[in-house]
Amino acid sequence: MSKLLKDAAAFKNTLQRQEYSSWHSQPKPLDAPSTSTAAPSAVLAVAGESAGSPSSSSSKKKRPKTNIVYSQPADTGTGNNVNTQLVYAVNHLKSTPNPMRLQDLAIVTNTPLDTDHFLLEKFKAHDRIQWDPKTDLYSYKHEYTFRNKAALLTEIQRQTRKGGGISVRTLKESWKEAPLAIEELEKEGEVLVTRTVKDGQLRMVFWNEIKPTEEGGGMQVEKEFHDLWHSLTVPNDVDLLKQLASEGLQVTAAETLTPKAPTGKKKGKKGGAPRQRQVRITNTHLKGEIDLQRDYAAHTK
Repeated sequence: MSKLLKDAAAFKNTLQRQEYSSWHSQPKPLDAPSTSTAAPSAVLAVAGESAGSPSSSSSKKKRPKTNIVYSQPADTGTGNNVNTQLVYAVNHLKSTPNPMRLQDLAIVTNTPLDTDHFLLEKFKAHDRIQWDPKTDLYSYKHEYTFRNKAALLTEIQRQTRKGGGISVRTLKESWKEAPLAIEELEKEGEVLVTRTVKDGQLRMVFWNEIKPTEEGGGMQVEKEFHDLWHSLTVPNDVDLLKQLASEGLQVTAAETLTPKAPTGKKKGKKGGAPRQRQVRITNTHLKGEIDLQRDYAAHTK
């Protein structure tokens, strides 16, 4: 029994010294003494399970919560497809205002532009990619090439004379400072801007041909007149007729359109029974004597 007590004391000391958080880090069980002491070793195993179960449950760490959305595909980089790599390279060059070397573009976008000959040929053949053979630099060809407010106003004037405005998003792609310059031009009365209803973002810009002067017009309406205009309410149908009658006005009657009879064959029907046309009798001098609508049969004697 002394051997059994020593093994039990050693086991308890090991449990007190070591803290574990999972079953994988539990200490190895003590070696069994011999075949003759099989029953006492089973008692020790039961005692060890009863002593270790509370501490193991309390010391388990909770799994940290992550904000990973598993229903969305993960961004695996530029991929191995040539067209995907081409899109990555073109989009990065589009967002860069300055020209770039091919090696730098390949490193930044993690694409084999400098080693894959087929990808390089497709990149050079892109309609928006410009290559300068003297400097060996690549740049993106934007729709507009202005870089200051004066050139921006000139481009807006040219587009407005053609009969339309310019999208602010397109101008921003060519010059990132375009929205700020457009807001300054709007305050100066040089341009007219349309905005989105939801968040009031710039949408389209037009050149203001009528400058805001007292003699020529174009000045903004005062807030007092704005309030008076929006305070007017349209009456309902009954009150509207009374107000028109009190002012000596009449309601305009709209012209009623008469529905036309349908002409043509009905859809979905093909063929059908032939129409029976009436026989036109041309031998009117025989009328009353011989019925021409019946088959003639000779009288037999």
